[in-house]
Amino acid sequence: MPTPALGPRTTDPDVARAVSDIAELLDVVYENARQAAAASPVSATQLRLMFLVDRRPGLRMRDLGRLLGAAGPSVTRLCDRLEAAGFLRRHSCPDDGREITLLLTPAGHRHLAHIREAREQMLGQALDAMPADGRHALASGLAALQVSISGIAGFPQQDNRGRPAA
Repeated sequence: MPTPALGPRTTDPDVARAVSDIAELLDVVYENARQAAAASPVSATQLRLMFLVDRRPGLRMRDLGRLLGAAGPSVTRLCDRLEAAGFLRRHSCPDDGREITLLLTPAGHRHLAHIREAREQMLGQALDAMPADGRHALASGLAALQVSISGIAGFPQQDNRGRPAA
């Protein structure tokens, strides 16, 4: 996994602010997509949990709590609700029976696919309104940002569809 370069900060604060502003707008688009996906039965936090498990199948509950910044009992309740909805399964960890690992069910994968489709449709409309050179610059910059964020957050590298890279 690549490690971000350490050293003096060279990022223009305006760039970080602009990325933060876009992230906030994307939060709105993502929430709209979540709501558009057949009246999503999951909360935004539950959806975030599902995205994390989708990106890291077999994720341990302890690690999920760290990634969500949530206490164990809160993570357990989130998982209880998702399991009751048929979107998540808990399994004993193969190398430590005291730990629990998480996997999405086929229904969980389908739900995420519907949300991703709605989100991509909304984003596609915005991207279609951009000039081609702007789209290419954005794609290049976002690919580099994804590598950097993945390295900082400890996520495995992924392809452009959010799936683990081979």
